[in-house]
Amino acid sequence: MSSNKWKSLIPLLAAVMVVIGIVIGRLTASFSNISSFDTLNGESTSSKITSLLQLIDRYYVEDVNNDSITEDAINMILADLDPHSAYIPAKDLKSVNEDLDGSFSGIGVQFNIQSDTVMVVSVIHGGPSEKVGLQPGDRIVKVNDSVFVGKSINEDKVVHTLKGPKGTKVKLGIKRASSAKILDYTIVRDDVPLKSVEATYMIAPGIGYIKIGSFGAKTYNEFITAIAKIKKHNAKKVIIDLRGNPGGYLNAACSMINEFLNKGDLIVYTEGKNYPREEEYADGNGSCQDMGVAVLIDEWSASASEIFAGAIQDNDRGIIIGRRSFGKGLVQQQYPFSDSSAVRLTIARYYTPSGRCIQKPYKKGDIYEYETEILQRFAHGEFNSRDSIKHDEKNKFKTKKGRTVYGGGGITADIFVPRDTTGYTPYYNKVANAGLMYTYAFQYVDKHRNELKRFKDTNSLLNHLRRQSLLKDFTKFAETKGVKLDIPQIVKSEKLIEESIYAYIARNIDNTDVMFYQIINQDDKCVTSAVNYLKKQK
Repeated sequence: MSSNKWKSLIPLLAAVMVVIGIVIGRLTASFSNISSFDTLNGESTSSKITSLLQLIDRYYVEDVNNDSITEDAINMILADLDPHSAYIPAKDLKSVNEDLDGSFSGIGVQFNIQSDTVMVVSVIHGGPSEKVGLQPGDRIVKVNDSVFVGKSINEDKVVHTLKGPKGTKVKLGIKRASSAKILDYTIVRDDVPLKSVEATYMIAPGIGYIKIGSFGAKTYNEFITAIAKIKKHNAKKVIIDLRGNPGGYLNAACSMINEFLNKGDLIVYTEGKNYPREEEYADGNGSCQDMGVAVLIDEWSASASEIFAGAIQDNDRGIIIGRRSFGKGLVQQQYPFSDSSAVRLTIARYYTPSGRCIQKPYKKGDIYEYETEILQRFAHGEFNSRDSIKHDEKNKFKTKKGRTVYGGGGITADIFVPRDTTGYTPYYNKVANAGLMYTYAFQYVDKHRNELKRFKDTNSLLNHLRRQSLLKDFTKFAETKGVKLDIPQIVKSEKLIEESIYAYIARNIDNTDVMFYQIINQDDKCVTSAVNYLKKQK
């Protein structure tokens, strides 16, 4: 069963990506230190913009918000460059950078909002909440002695309240099932680690599996730890799962690739109009030079993920499995402004070792068409058939051993695995799009947390869950949420629904996410293809 089943339908995802792209493209902020002037005569083009804003501020017939005008102008300028140059206002910059930096300051919990109450889903290992004794299933009902429940509670409000500067304190009132009284905890906010290596485990004898969600400042160190872990279990081969990985830091990807390549192998090179060509080569000290490797990609694998896959493919170092990647071959540099805002400006293109730039085509100023390109792939049947992929013969290149590869539109997998729609029905689509399987799983764990704590491995957990009547119970739950019972469709989707629920239950009781991925990977055709391929390789 494909990992895409753990996302919404492809068209819905594409539509969401369009909205995200438009929102990012319109992020705004204002410049400071506008100089005074008396005349527009002889102004340069850039000075004209500043002078015009001052004219409007000084003489326009009505009051206007110059900051708002400036914001619109900034975004119009950047939108006319490329799809990935973007403006980030000061209020958003910190949160935008946190995922890549690998940590943030807060209390260290993952939460969900159920029945207008904040419920702790998991306590992040190594974070402040773990140190004081918060537990999964706790309800946060008070913050700093004020009631913190009700319809006014939303995700943004919770994040804003619980996150804060390192060293500051927050007092929480906790309702716990095992206590009749409200428990008080005072937590000192601290750096909370964010994992980019989401799961590591042995998927078959001699074969390890590593899921990487993004490339951040700490990804390489996490990756080295993951490699060491599977080597302790005699792993000789490894699956690197980059599906859904949007990229991140270029140097993190290069450091990881270096572990697999021989000395002198080209990893990547970058070049731009004002950015001299820079080449990155393997130093020959990598710890994985003798390991077999399979890399999993899909249409949501972008940027640094594509650099990793491209280097492995062009050096004929391993096999790429899945579907054509996103196609982002542009390098951004972040430049800060004095008001703590920043612009991420495209300064170069990156090229894989064979010389291909995998950036997909775009029209300047047309972010909508760029973001909906994934939807066009779906409409043309590319997710179901390799023959639907159309390559430009002008972008033909050769790998080290002479295999043909193409640039100009992502990385095409060596082994194509179509989107798996087994078990998809209108009923499944409704419950999946409404997030009902996750909600049901969370509530189930909340009711049976003490019972589920005793299961420390995936097989014992699955054996227990399969003896429960979860599907029947779930369909009743879905009816209360407005999804009518449809027996023929439920029968067709039975396995998919059950395994989704099992996986979400596992995620709610296992902070490492290992059990979650072990469950969803059981019938994942992309993963199965990788395991079968590696088993045959010497």
